[in-house]
Amino acid sequence: MRTRFLKVSLLCAFFAAGVFVTGCSDDNGYSDVDGESPVAVLKTNHIQSGAGHDFTIEGTLTDADGISAIKLECADLYLNKTIDLIEIYGEPKTSYDLSYKFSISKDEVGEQFTVKVTVVDVGGRETSQDVLITMDGDFEAPVFTIAPDKTITVLMKADRNPQYTLNFTVTDDRKLDYATIEIPELTGFETRTVNAEGKSSLTFKEAIVFPNASQVYTINLTAYDAVGNSVATTCNLTVSEMPDFEKMYLADVATDEELNSDVFGVPMVINHTGEYQYKARYYNKAAGTEIFFLPQKTSFTPICFGLDPEDSNKLTDDPETAKPIVLDTPNVYYEIDINVKESTYSIKTYSVSEATNPINYEYGAQCFDVWENGSEFINFYIGWGSSPQDAGNHLFAQDPNNPHLFYYPSEGTWSLSSGEEMNFIISNYHPGGWWDHVEWRCDNSTEIEKFGYYSKKNDVNPNWEGTNMKWEDGSSVQDNWVKPVVANGGNYRFEFDAHLGRGKIVPVN
Repeated sequence: MRTRFLKVSLLCAFFAAGVFVTGCSDDNGYSDVDGESPVAVLKTNHIQSGAGHDFTIEGTLTDADGISAIKLECADLYLNKTIDLIEIYGEPKTSYDLSYKFSISKDEVGEQFTVKVTVVDVGGRETSQDVLITMDGDFEAPVFTIAPDKTITVLMKADRNPQYTLNFTVTDDRKLDYATIEIPELTGFETRTVNAEGKSSLTFKEAIVFPNASQVYTINLTAYDAVGNSVATTCNLTVSEMPDFEKMYLADVATDEELNSDVFGVPMVINHTGEYQYKARYYNKAAGTEIFFLPQKTSFTPICFGLDPEDSNKLTDDPETAKPIVLDTPNVYYEIDINVKESTYSIKTYSVSEATNPINYEYGAQCFDVWENGSEFINFYIGWGSSPQDAGNHLFAQDPNNPHLFYYPSEGTWSLSSGEEMNFIISNYHPGGWWDHVEWRCDNSTEIEKFGYYSKKNDVNPNWEGTNMKWEDGSSVQDNWVKPVVANGGNYRFEFDAHLGRGKIVPVN
């Protein structure tokens, strides 16, 4: 500091004989202007952050004599930083805008910390302030755990105006503020604001009546948390006569919550076999299974096909009155045909032994030719993973009553985290990572509904009724890996049916 202010010291010495200059000091080489300590005006003295996140300490620092350094200290966070302004700028600063970002370890378990911010001027005077860092920051946007499908249909009725029960649930890892509902095309419907009252979950359910005329409406839902993070979803609702739905689903659960609790696979997509006609194949594990058919994935409304309470030989589309179709025979496959225009259905069963799948090996038996030259055989297994080697880390267990049905894990629980991104295929295990034997791909990587057999070596059971690398409609199975994002963390089970080409990851206790 003496070296940097040598000129000032010499100037003071020059005037010493005849002129008195206030503030000249021979022992520290600087000129006092006001002799006051620095002034620190911090943006806030309380910052909410969290493990694995950053916090930034900001403020305006001033001192007439010049600021030489800023120190930031917190032993518990291993923070010990000195910002030397003279070293950075070659001179002190009378004014400085502080903005210091610090990253908290993702493994940090502490609940709160105090960072001491000290401003030092060239005269050695200091000003200190404490900034409280608490680990309750809100960085995640809310999530709609239940929301309308992107497209839904509400049927016109001869005796009344059509109505749709809008049902949604939104959650937040901290506190919700409110949600808004907009239906701009619906005359008389004003934008609704639903207050969450600071809770972490908000559920809304209300019937909305529409004119009995063909039209498309837009339903916009937006939810906000307490700090302004938001999430939005949009549904296109069509009021019309009975359409020929592109897709139909079989639901073997009872509530909207269960329809939305899976990673994928619930409800189960079925085949569209003709105009207004659909065919479902379903393995029934236990007597008394109750099923419905839905043209939308996330709710039992506005359309639910079940038994007409006044004529059990017919179907109704009314979710308020539909009765479930009950499957009474266990350990068999059901085949159910429905016609939604004629409101008809038919049911038959076939045995597990009559069902076929593309696997050309005995599961668990030493029958898989490792090097394809007869030199070494290993036990045959399938699993999920990023390679045939990785499949060995996640092997499926075969169901004791149905050789076409597989589970992961074989015992215990499988824990998945909220927001976790998966990326895998279903494959035979091979210790050297050889591909192309027994594999499945999916129809859509992020919206998985079915699995198609995908053996480039055409390694196929000759008795299988399906076609390698082809869907039921004859279109090609593409090399789509399974890449869902886990919405809700918890314990899950992976169930895969090689006969049906259907899989699901569902919660388990």
